[in-house]
Amino acid sequence: MEMGLFDSLGDDSREESSGQDHSSREPFGGGQSKAPGKDAPLADRMRPRTIDEVLGQDHLLGPGKVLRRAIERDEVRSVIFWGPPGTGKTTLARIIAARTGAHFITLSAVLHGVKDLRAGMEEARAMRRRGRKTILFIDEIHRFNKAQQDGLLPAVEDGTVTLIGATTENPSFEIIPALISRARVFVLEALGEDSILALLASALEDKERGLGDAALRVEDDALRRISSLSSGDARTALNILELAAAIALDESSLGGSEVETPAIGETEVAEAAQRRTLLYDKSGEEHYNLISALHKTLRSSDADGAIYWLGRMLEAGEDPMYILRRLVRFASEDVGLADPQALQIAMAAQQAFHFIGLPEGKLAIAELAVYLAVAPKSEAIYRAYGRVKRAIDEHPAEPVPKHLRNAPTNLMKELDYGKGYQHAHQFDDAVVEMEGLPDGLRGTRFYEPTGRGFEEEIARRLSRREEILAERLGRRLGVPDEPPERDLRPSDPAMPGRRGRKPGGRKPGDRKPGERNPKGPATPR
Repeated sequence: MEMGLFDSLGDDSREESSGQDHSSREPFGGGQSKAPGKDAPLADRMRPRTIDEVLGQDHLLGPGKVLRRAIERDEVRSVIFWGPPGTGKTTLARIIAARTGAHFITLSAVLHGVKDLRAGMEEARAMRRRGRKTILFIDEIHRFNKAQQDGLLPAVEDGTVTLIGATTENPSFEIIPALISRARVFVLEALGEDSILALLASALEDKERGLGDAALRVEDDALRRISSLSSGDARTALNILELAAAIALDESSLGGSEVETPAIGETEVAEAAQRRTLLYDKSGEEHYNLISALHKTLRSSDADGAIYWLGRMLEAGEDPMYILRRLVRFASEDVGLADPQALQIAMAAQQAFHFIGLPEGKLAIAELAVYLAVAPKSEAIYRAYGRVKRAIDEHPAEPVPKHLRNAPTNLMKELDYGKGYQHAHQFDDAVVEMEGLPDGLRGTRFYEPTGRGFEEEIARRLSRREEILAERLGRRLGVPDEPPERDLRPSDPAMPGRRGRKPGGRKPGDRKPGERNPKGPATPR
């Protein structure tokens, strides 16, 4: 019999189950659904039927654990099961359905919307009036939008339904806070190799639901390869095993009497798997987990870790330009002036990838990742800009000091724009005492080099500047009390609107008749 939208373990289904206890019936079918047939996928046939058959979640279902006790006592409260695909979220909901005496409603956020949700709530209220509680299971609950999730709140709040949600996405990002506060989050983990191997062995031995009747011979390395390819996903592992078994059986039938026992080896597994399916979602949590791992291994100067996490992202289908943008940012934020070449190489890698494309362009990105990993690290520029932002936020926006202003007109000169400006090239070592900050920030130090990589040279240069200024302050040599006699402001190449000319040079009209190669006055020292 085909199930309706809200088929449940109701009173009527108990009557149709020929007096069977509800704890022994198949979940979600109200006692009417049958066990998966031989034509069902192996993963569906091997789905755990009891808590003890669930593998890899001992932290939740081990003896004495809270969730196990709640299921065994039929005291499950609103919960959200969060974990990667193939870890048992839906299976746990089915086990709860098989054990509970509650009315059980199941919805899929992929297939159902607000209308279905309202109908479910009405059904739950009807059951409540009859003195019976309702458990509402919502698969892929993160696919419900905020309004749909809001619609669950009243029924969860007043106990009309006990909610069980299943999600592969981080509830912190995908589930509204009000709903999280009313439900306990249980985190299911990807299955380890031992759990996957145990699952595969069970499927090969089980003659009722598995492949036991096929009498397959399986190499140990083949099972380990399936475990590796599955990435902790039980469903993926069973799907690969099922297809590999089909390939082995075909080979055996084609080989005739020469092949006594169908065998699954690495060749069959490779053909069945074709290519590993990596857990990845460009907008989900795993996306941020991987880019975080890449950043942190780069920052830790771990070249092997960096190139591995880079490969995980690229091979899973991440946009290479997204990665390149993050690496360019890393070059300026985490390497900075400790290695000024890093930013140039980052931009060169971006141009190389844009020019070559996939797949060869991945090597340019890998080269950049290794370079950034081994480069000396400094966040001095990042910190310096942070200090600048705080200074801007915490201090008034003072006007630019007059000696730093441009003076393109006579009026501006009369208002002392540019007065007191000291042209660095007119002084020894191009160092001047002129203050470059507003009065309220006079003497503030924003940039502090780390002393690593090229910043060691930068620190030496800054220190040398301070030494020169200290010598001048002590001896008052080479620094005029007033600006140089000649007005050098128009010669400043940084001042737009002025004709650039060499300091001390003459205007064309200053040349005397017949004079050749006039020389300007000596540069003041």
